[in-house]
Amino acid sequence: MNTTPLTVAVLGPGGVGGLIGALLARDGHRVICLAGEATAAALSQGGLRVESARYGDFTAAVEADTRLREPVDAVFVTVKQTSLDEALDRVPAAVLGHAVVIPLLNGLDHLRLLRERYPAAEVVAGTIRVEATRTAPGLIHHTSPFADIELASPPGGFADRLRHAGLGVTLRGDETAMLWDKLAFLAPLALLTTRHRADVGTIRGERRPELLAVLDEITAVARVAGAPVTTGTVLSFFDRVPPTMKSSMQRDAEAGRPLEVDAIGGAVLRAGAAHHVETPVTARLVAEVARLTTQEA
Repeated sequence: MNTTPLTVAVLGPGGVGGLIGALLARDGHRVICLAGEATAAALSQGGLRVESARYGDFTAAVEADTRLREPVDAVFVTVKQTSLDEALDRVPAAVLGHAVVIPLLNGLDHLRLLRERYPAAEVVAGTIRVEATRTAPGLIHHTSPFADIELASPPGGFADRLRHAGLGVTLRGDETAMLWDKLAFLAPLALLTTRHRADVGTIRGERRPELLAVLDEITAVARVAGAPVTTGTVLSFFDRVPPTMKSSMQRDAEAGRPLEVDAIGGAVLRAGAAHHVETPVTARLVAEVARLTTQEA
């Protein structure tokens, strides 16, 4: 494996981006976090601090700025879909050049946007399964027993660098199937936990009939879209995750932040409409979560 340190930018050093940046920095890579002025100042001074049962508690020194000012080997895009357009202003296409761009966003629509915005870059589709929360600027609380990334056709050796840093990495040949595998789990998780203000254990227990109905709809859309997923497969993963797990959308709702209802639930509804698959339960949940957001605004 090539051991030359990489220079990696992290756009949005929140729970996910902060954990990835900290692990890469701890492994000897140069990490530049791109964020607002207050967050950038905090990271420049105190680094990224991680609290994790899996990785231990540690602090990793990183650089931070409000804007990318030099070429990098790779950039992880880990902002929420709701703030993507504004965040991308921190990464000028002329500066980014031919870097590898790894978006770890929810939904389906961001790949087209990134490929249009950065035509010289190599945009590699990616997903991540992790429960990690930024509890303060630079402080990352990692609570899941996993931090697993899937990538579609990354450059040679890149996956090995991530594995060496401690991340689980799986390579996928079909980015459509990969994105739908994630969405088929994430959409019911996000919509149900947010709508009912409940953790996974409650959803898969008390709300199991509704969970099964949503899974049937979403996996039907996924199969027509090109991903061979089934209700049984996704339900098996639901039944294995820690019962206290919450979705990021649920945490955003609790904190009064904007919700990715359109990026997650809306993506399913648009695909269902395009492929003539009915999704009434999913549509009801999307509408109810959107109403909750309006009521609490």
